[in-house]
Amino acid sequence: MNVIKSYVEKCRAIADKVEAQQEKMVIAAQWFAQSILAGRMVHVFGTGHSRIMAEELWPRYGSFPGFNPIVELSLTYHNNVAGANGQRQAMFLENVPGLAERILRNFGIDQKDTALVISSGGCNIVPVEMAEQFQKKGIKVVALITKDHLEKSISKRRDGKKLIDFADIVLDTGAPVGDSMIYIPGLDTPVSPGSTIGGVMIVNAVKAEVARLLTAAGQPPKVLTAPVLVGPERAQSLFESAYDEHSHRMADVYRLAGN
Repeated sequence: MNVIKSYVEKCRAIADKVEAQQEKMVIAAQWFAQSILAGRMVHVFGTGHSRIMAEELWPRYGSFPGFNPIVELSLTYHNNVAGANGQRQAMFLENVPGLAERILRNFGIDQKDTALVISSGGCNIVPVEMAEQFQKKGIKVVALITKDHLEKSISKRRDGKKLIDFADIVLDTGAPVGDSMIYIPGLDTPVSPGSTIGGVMIVNAVKAEVARLLTAAGQPPKVLTAPVLVGPERAQSLFESAYDEHSHRMADVYRLAGN
């Protein structure tokens, strides 16, 4: 059994599922571009490994200002696993009612903003409440979930609502139920998840469309770019100007905190 080949083939199938969602991704990109062109932010939130997609959007090479990755360390810090700041605490906290509202209290949300909330299963309380809070503030929410996994999962909320119940657009990573994709003879539990593959493809495809829209509108983004592509001086200039723009955008978001 060639498990490496099998995993790669399953990733190709995920890529096909991502490509089939182009129409919805274009709409999401249009919403995000409108927020950025208005001088506002696209707020991005995810707990656990969903933080990976938030950080793909900003800040890394090939990314640009306009995205606010809300990465709460108490919900995303995996390094210690056990002991202080361990996984048990993080997994407990992502199902504490009211925490999303307390996190969002730190930011001034405007109706020109948009939001991307990422949760593969779409059933943990904090990301679901985060999307709910965004919608209550009158901003559009894009949810990034794993459709098959969400449908088989049970919401942790008492009312049974899931992330898709508070989303204007739903995008699917294309991974299977349970996320892990490879079954090995003699091992009764699958390995090697796929949701991150599909999720990263989606956010970067949307990011590319946002960049195209910003450029077409006469406001090309300041993209963090490697020196090997543009030379050290231009790369440094892009980094400084991009970080400055992010700071200026966030200054307004913080100034309005609590509104």
